[in-house]
Amino acid sequence: MSVKFLLAAASFSFATAFAPTTSIIQNHHNAHRLQKQSQFFMVQGQGDSYKTVFVAGGSKGVGRLVVDKLLEEGHKVVALVRSDEALSELSSLKDVTAIKGDAMEYKDVEGAMDGCDAAISTLGGGSGAGEDGKWVDYVGNNNVIEAAGILGVTRVVLVTSIGCGSSKEATPPSVYEVLKNVLIQKEKAENVLIKYYTNMNWTIIRPGGLVSDTPTGKAILTEDTMAIGSIRRGDVADLVVRTLSSKNTQKKILSAVDPSIQSSANPDGKSAEAFALA
Repeated sequence: MSVKFLLAAASFSFATAFAPTTSIIQNHHNAHRLQKQSQFFMVQGQGDSYKTVFVAGGSKGVGRLVVDKLLEEGHKVVALVRSDEALSELSSLKDVTAIKGDAMEYKDVEGAMDGCDAAISTLGGGSGAGEDGKWVDYVGNNNVIEAAGILGVTRVVLVTSIGCGSSKEATPPSVYEVLKNVLIQKEKAENVLIKYYTNMNWTIIRPGGLVSDTPTGKAILTEDTMAIGSIRRGDVADLVVRTLSSKNTQKKILSAVDPSIQSSANPDGKSAEAFALA
């Protein structure tokens, strides 16, 4: 894992964890109840294809590349963006509906997602917590998950990070300490999805250290919770979009790494068994 990656991570790991409120927990119970009521019926997005996909985090980084990949595969995209610049740029693309709003505001997320067949969230901040102590890594992702549950959007792909949950032990202690605060927030979002959305077709993808170079096409998904390494952002986007329509990723938690890239976090070159997407 590069020094640049560690320094970038350190820039946003400075705030304390944000605890879920009672109202948020109640909303999850309501969403779970609605899902149970509809689990025997055809709901939005069921089948081989998801025509319209909501993307949170689609204005930059992995999320922006996910938008391009979705368009290549023939999907229509609805992207929630905060800036006028991103709004203009994404609105210029055919089959993209860009909506200005804030993922930290639940109603903005729900309004933008309404009518979509699936949801992908790559939300994650390089700026840490806001002035109110809230992190987009938890609150923003939580809003996406909750809105999907309420609206009946049963296909969700959540992109977090190696170091969350069962993959904590894969991360070198020195790296985990740098990333600790943000990983805690991402893990809280994961836990919401796992605990409350048992009738949803969700997948969690945990990438290793992100690199902005040209994709190698050699990255893999794995169920090995000890997998560690680096991965190009473009390869993450490719795996996310391939996972979206995969028939064997329901309720799967998968790490994403590229065994062809040397990584200081994996000096011994430990390999992981690849998960084959169906």
